[in-house]
Amino acid sequence: MPWASSAGRRGYHVGNLRAQLLDEARALLESGGRGELNLRALAARAGIAPGSVYHHYVSKQALLGELAAAGFGELEAALRQAASEPGPAPIRASALAYFSFARAQPALYSLMFDPEILGEAEVSAARDKAFGELKAAIGGAASQADRDADTVHR
Repeated sequence: MPWASSAGRRGYHVGNLRAQLLDEARALLESGGRGELNLRALAARAGIAPGSVYHHYVSKQALLGELAAAGFGELEAALRQAASEPGPAPIRASALAYFSFARAQPALYSLMFDPEILGEAEVSAARDKAFGELKAAIGGAASQADRDADTVHR
């Protein structure tokens, strides 16, 4: 019986479930805070079996870490864009972009700076990249031209 053989079977696939789970987790985080975000609620919101979530995330901590790292990636992009816009004040533009990000997404911002989450290697690396954009904006500003790089980056 050809249908009884598992040799030709393909694994279950529903688009990019990992990205969908991150989107749904972010929506849960923003609407109800971390208290409302658990893997069972996430599975229900995504319309999948709870076990499917564990295929992509071994724990809630892993999910939160990826969510925080993605947040730092978005912050990095916002800072890079702000610093590249024409104008005499890249430091001010970067600061405004930073505060705008924090105000627009308070739950995500809070998660990003949670000490337990910051301990995750991927989150720490993403944070360093985002703050590298701030350092570059400050270091490249005309007002910092007479200072050495070590002084600027302290």
